[in-house]
Amino acid sequence: MNLLILSAGTRDKVVQYFKKELGDRGRVIATDCSNLAPAVYEADAFYLVPRITAPDYLDVILDICRKEKITGVFSLIDPELSLLAKEREKFLAVGTTPIISDYDLVETCFDKYRMYELLQKMQIPTGKCYLDKEAFYRAVECGEISYPVFVKPVRGSASLHINKVGSAKEIEVLFDLYDDLMIQEYMDGQEYGADVYMDMISGRCTSIFVKKKIKMRAGETDKSVSFKDEKLFELIRHFAETCGFCGMIDIDIFEIDGVYYISEVNPRFGGGYPHAYACGVNMPAAVFRNLAGQENAVEIGAYAENICMMKYNEIAIRDMSGTRIVP
Repeated sequence: MNLLILSAGTRDKVVQYFKKELGDRGRVIATDCSNLAPAVYEADAFYLVPRITAPDYLDVILDICRKEKITGVFSLIDPELSLLAKEREKFLAVGTTPIISDYDLVETCFDKYRMYELLQKMQIPTGKCYLDKEAFYRAVECGEISYPVFVKPVRGSASLHINKVGSAKEIEVLFDLYDDLMIQEYMDGQEYGADVYMDMISGRCTSIFVKKKIKMRAGETDKSVSFKDEKLFELIRHFAETCGFCGMIDIDIFEIDGVYYISEVNPRFGGGYPHAYACGVNMPAAVFRNLAGQENAVEIGAYAENICMMKYNEIAIRDMSGTRIVP
């Protein structure tokens, strides 16, 4: 059994976890468009590939899958997830299973307004959203929403171009500067992150790890503490199973006055997953069981509370003499 991790970047821990869980049963292969991506050197083999926007990118990845006899593949960056989902049949044709939810669901996750509409349809609490700034102004006048609010791209990740604003003047400036913006209610409450695994065979939610976020940086969790609440577990399970997610997903949640609001959903490993793994929530093992044709047992909340994660900086040093550096 061989696993391919696409766009490994700086996610060294994820590569390490999969190597540890696979052991001597196969190899973990990594790719990136830069040979200065430290995570690729944690893998058993590394391929330097074109950027995902290159016309031959998919063919290059499929060739790697054939050559390395890849059993399963997943990506660690958002722009590649839609590609994996859309081209699922091409991967299956070469014997490789893409570990990703279906294309429409992935696209819904990346369109914040579509996700808002889905959550509303499911009657799951979520922050109010507006594509039309005039409709937002009317809602302010009616007392349905108040400043401050967030102005953000409808599609985007890593908290890029998100602005907290407190006036119509600021909104007008941003809408003049950028296209495809939306206005989102400011959720003034405790933020949580959930690392969730959806079994690829049974379709059931088999594990949920929730962390209370203490400190954030560039959209990722720097400091967090493990947290458990059966009411939240049930909300997440119902949402994920009803939508039909597959594999690893990452969910952002706010709690305000005892009510949990789902904010955003990423159909991939979240940046804070090492916290879950350190607490015994072993998604790599779950992936390998599924790829071997075995269902995972349901173990939601199987971890201890009050375990803290504290990220810190590390560096990788490598002699690149004789190698063309691709930044």
